[in-house]
Amino acid sequence: MVVTYTHPVSGRSLSELRRARRLLRAERARIVQWRRLVRARLDLAIAVAAQPDALGQDPDVLPTGTEADLPMHAELVEHVLGGGPSIELDRLQALRALDRQLARYEQSVTEALDAATTEFIRRVASDPTAMFQGLDAEDAPPSPAPR
Repeated sequence: MVVTYTHPVSGRSLSELRRARRLLRAERARIVQWRRLVRARLDLAIAVAAQPDALGQDPDVLPTGTEADLPMHAELVEHVLGGGPSIELDRLQALRALDRQLARYEQSVTEALDAATTEFIRRVASDPTAMFQGLDAEDAPPSPAPR
């Protein structure tokens, strides 16, 4: 995938590269969180479609006195599996498409982060003292807006 940037990394200052890297890392963390949620939802949709059998079907081999702790199958289905197989199967295609879309976006953000990091390292390698320029301005609180 070819990623194009609104502002090429080679034209950015080290402060701008630091900021870009910080923002890209945060964006990638958000993507990872969304992909985790989409995948979990996919897992649930598949689990609903392939419902497990009821528990306690072989009472002659189960420990005695566990009947009070054995949940009813209908209760498990209602609370854990939710809307039922047909609703979940309808979501599978949409969830898979979302995961593919998020994967492509994650790849683009990762490539942008890699490009910013490579440029940052290239600049610092050529002039190590440049890394410290502008750090005070980045750490300073923003000046108040004039009234």
